[in-house]
Amino acid sequence: MKFQQIRYLYLVILALIWGSSFILIKRGLIGLSPLQVAPLRIIFAAVFLICIGFKNLPLIPFSQWKYIALTALLGTFVPAFLFAIAQTEIDSSVSSILNSLTPVNTLLIGSLAFGYQFKRAQILGVIGGLLGTAVLIFNGLLNHPEQNYYYAILLVIATLCYATNVNLINKYLTNLSPLTISVGNFIVLLLPAVILLFLTGFLQQVHEVETQTSVFFIMILGVFGTGIANIIFFKIIQISNPVFATSVTYLIPIVAFFWGILDKEVLTFFQIIGACIIFLGVYLSSKK
Repeated sequence: MKFQQIRYLYLVILALIWGSSFILIKRGLIGLSPLQVAPLRIIFAAVFLICIGFKNLPLIPFSQWKYIALTALLGTFVPAFLFAIAQTEIDSSVSSILNSLTPVNTLLIGSLAFGYQFKRAQILGVIGGLLGTAVLIFNGLLNHPEQNYYYAILLVIATLCYATNVNLINKYLTNLSPLTISVGNFIVLLLPAVILLFLTGFLQQVHEVETQTSVFFIMILGVFGTGIANIIFFKIIQISNPVFATSVTYLIPIVAFFWGILDKEVLTFFQIIGACIIFLGVYLSSKK
């Protein structure tokens, strides 16, 4: 298979996995709190990755562990909590659309912190992304008073974390394999996640059927939506570039919207307009 075909194949697989993550978070929140969903997701992913890639840890030079820890924090730990908390108030399909800001923010962070240069079309893309976000959020405030759309700010912060993570990997960790980076990330996160889960009182409720069902969904999320997806994502970064890798967010909302429809979620006309403006902004910001 040609190089171009391989990277697009990876992109489609990643979109299917990550596009399904939002509905899995929603299902997990039925029997678990957000502060339980996030560490459980990390623990399941960590166990899976350590089992298949523990031997890769010695390949990480001591000087690069600071970047491993930083990418673990920004690429997994903080966003896991932000998305879980935000989805207590916001539909999974809307969360996936706001996640599409990641390429726009990747360009912003890359330009401001890593010296990448803007082009005129990309500036328009950034403006479009921000405008579409505003339309999506304010229309949600008006048409879904039962939901607190201010929680959408948490999702915007999460995309900034993802964007910084992508740029850090592209600049400092390209010499390491995707599996090595992933295992290193989750070795760093495993102990904090276990401690946090223990502090939430999880052991006192684990016998409940509703909790066990939610844990099952989070296990799928951790292994596939975090563990396997991270490996694929880092691979895409290494065989292409950060903006192409984050363009997976074009496809994620399509998958998430499909799951949302099955779960009886509804987007208003103006929210769809806002989503289209965001996608246009992502397209412009991704132009070379």
